[in-house]
Amino acid sequence: MDKSLKRITINPEICNGKPIIRGMRITVSTILEYLAAGETTENILEAYPTLEKEDILACLEFAKKIADKSILDYDLKAS
Repeated sequence: MDKSLKRITINPEICNGKPIIRGMRITVSTILEYLAAGETTENILEAYPTLEKEDILACLEFAKKIADKSILDYDLKAS
């Protein structure tokens, strides 16, 4: 597993089992939503002082891995 992905955890008792950052109650999707809205890494780190730049990069890597898997598993004949 990629070293950065070790920052992403899933615990059924935290945030309903959504992927979170280092066991905190900050979901990967929250960070991705901020990035998609155009927020800078610096602004996100200011809003969430417990985060580190590497956490944001881990969220992006996590999303990339999911996207890669989804594309590979997608059956073009079904559409």
